[in-house]
Amino acid sequence: MQLDGKVALVTGGARGIGLACVRELAAEGAKVLFCDVNTEGGEAAADSLRKEGLEVAFTTCDVGDKAQVEALVAEAVTRYERLDIAVANAGIVHAADFLDLAEEDFDRVIRVNLKGVFLTGQAAARQMAAQGEGGTIVNMSSVNAVMAIPAIAPYVVAKGGVNQLTKVMALALADHGIRVNGIGPGSIATEMAETVLADPEKRRAALCRTPMGRFGEPREIGRICVFLASAESSYITGQIIYPDGGRMALNYTVPVKD
Repeated sequence: MQLDGKVALVTGGARGIGLACVRELAAEGAKVLFCDVNTEGGEAAADSLRKEGLEVAFTTCDVGDKAQVEALVAEAVTRYERLDIAVANAGIVHAADFLDLAEEDFDRVIRVNLKGVFLTGQAAARQMAAQGEGGTIVNMSSVNAVMAIPAIAPYVVAKGGVNQLTKVMALALADHGIRVNGIGPGSIATEMAETVLADPEKRRAALCRTPMGRFGEPREIGRICVFLASAESSYITGQIIYPDGGRMALNYTVPVKD
């Protein structure tokens, strides 16, 4: 197994892409502590994964709160004695017309999606640096870090910031042997996306700009997370990988089968 003996931390792991990352990291041998603000969902997910024979634990954490994030890293070390991998996945979205976007909603999204990535990465990197054996950090970005959707302005702004933060972290932490990369998914069939894409018109609109003609699966993102966390990507840092079904390469729409 690629990650046998490694200890990983995943934020926003109660469902969707985060849960897929937890499952895939653990399936490759890592001991995983994951967190979410959804305590009920996180505990249920942890129970389910343990029944699959995976070594995981769950704790509640608000990634926008520095003290809670530091306590999260401390818990990982207390429980598993070290930290080798950190996946900053926690994120939220708020949709609003730009002229109607409230300041508090903008701040709320930035707090979780950008500040939370910074706090998670900094706390994890400090622990990895103290261990003196390097480590890997994976930040969850989005195709919307590059392509803007006006109805979700704070999300787009935050993900753009995540891309630059990933590069800054990679440069700043290279001397410590810590690699930092990002994943920028396109349309992925998570619970959150399915709620929106249940509308046939919105589903069609998403597919018509995806050359592969389908939504990605959370597991596909989880496998990229494993790759970036493992020695298989040992010479990669400061990069964003976009699993998007070809969406970012497209400058036209494609026909969609009914």
